[in-house]
Amino acid sequence: GVRSFRAGSAVQAANIPLGLDHGTVEDALEPGKFRIKTFNKISPVGLARFPEASYSIKSDSEKSHAILLRSHKLQVSDVDPQVRAIARCGAGTNNVPVGEMTKMGIPVFNTPGANANAVKELVMAGLFLASRDIVGGIAHMKTLGEAGTARERVEKDKAMFGGREIAGKTLGVVGLGHIGSATARDASSLGMKVVGYDPGMTIESALKLPRETKIVGSMKAVFERADYISLNIPFINKPVSEGGTKGIVDASMLEVMKPDAVILNFARGELVNSQDLKHFMSLPQNSKAKYVTDFPDDELWDHSNAIVIPHLGASTEEAEDAAAAMAAETIMRYLTTGEIVNSVNFPETLLETRDPENTVRVGVVNNNKPAVLTKILSIFGDHNLNIQQQVNKSRGDVAYNVIDVEIQEGTQWKAIQKDITMIDEVISSRFIWGKSPVGGYGYAKNMDGKYWA
Repeated sequence: GVRSFRAGSAVQAANIPLGLDHGTVEDALEPGKFRIKTFNKISPVGLARFPEASYSIKSDSEKSHAILLRSHKLQVSDVDPQVRAIARCGAGTNNVPVGEMTKMGIPVFNTPGANANAVKELVMAGLFLASRDIVGGIAHMKTLGEAGTARERVEKDKAMFGGREIAGKTLGVVGLGHIGSATARDASSLGMKVVGYDPGMTIESALKLPRETKIVGSMKAVFERADYISLNIPFINKPVSEGGTKGIVDASMLEVMKPDAVILNFARGELVNSQDLKHFMSLPQNSKAKYVTDFPDDELWDHSNAIVIPHLGASTEEAEDAAAAMAAETIMRYLTTGEIVNSVNFPETLLETRDPENTVRVGVVNNNKPAVLTKILSIFGDHNLNIQQQVNKSRGDVAYNVIDVEIQEGTQWKAIQKDITMIDEVISSRFIWGKSPVGGYGYAKNMDGKYWA
């Protein structure tokens, strides 16, 4: 039915279905619009995806239903109990405490591929910068210009900045996802040979590669063959011996690399052991080796063979627009349907809505332990409710359920939500109603054995 809630002197009416409370805690958010809190400046093009009638976007809201951010280093204290989801406008989520969010039952989303073209273009720019000493030449021309000798010296001095062409050379691509495969395609179109390695390569990525691409069985095999090496793998903050990628480009990898090869690192700075690379490039026999990186580097910032770019990979209007739009669409999809795509900590979960007028969709997050689904479903059975369809997915320590239940008169939905939420293994539950879900109600959490709604 319709209930009224007083906010200050104004009375706001909101439709709260199923007899659920909009909150059992003090200062609960008024039901109505979904509230999205933003950190950093988010592209207006992306924010425009949120319909104003259903969403409120604020950067200073203390309480919110979802968080949207770019580079802000999110703290656990930034995340209120009401938060259902977090999305980062970008591929990496190292600035989000993903492990803690998983324990809190909050999916963290990213935007894979949204900035791929922007990063790929900068990788190609880095390839050219390393092949021809353009940076050194520009700096030299400024020096000559200040001395007023540019015209008389330019022809004599240009030999100092000679280079090589990339046509016919071999590009090694480590990581053949969105950016890696795009880089391989562009390099091939410029006459380069391509050799690649990616132990987790998907069929989709393989189909995007140039037909002539040679796939090898190890990262070292790429380093042995390539004149240019593009790193496009995620940073996992563990030593290689423990399954991580921290410092994966180290002395053992460099010793098999060609003495005049170029490493292009537009993935993460921590992939490279800077001390090992500095030593390698400082040896006389490796004087033509180069390193181009999009990240600050305390060891190599002033090395003559290094080109350090100030993290410009995704810094284009187009990339920021695309990432923000994808993040907005992902958040809306989860809030209104319970479906999960592009999450870094939750399983992909899809369940087509069949009959939103006559069903209630229930989302349940729980610790991934045996027999929890049976406990959840038995509660609906105890209330003589028919389950129309359901899906159960798991990923690591977390499991996620989406259940469509037929609506029946007289059902005690409030009691059902509490019973489900207070199952020992359950973290949170969420009721999604009909075609136009309302924000600010139907969300409950099991907080150390205490019911929070």
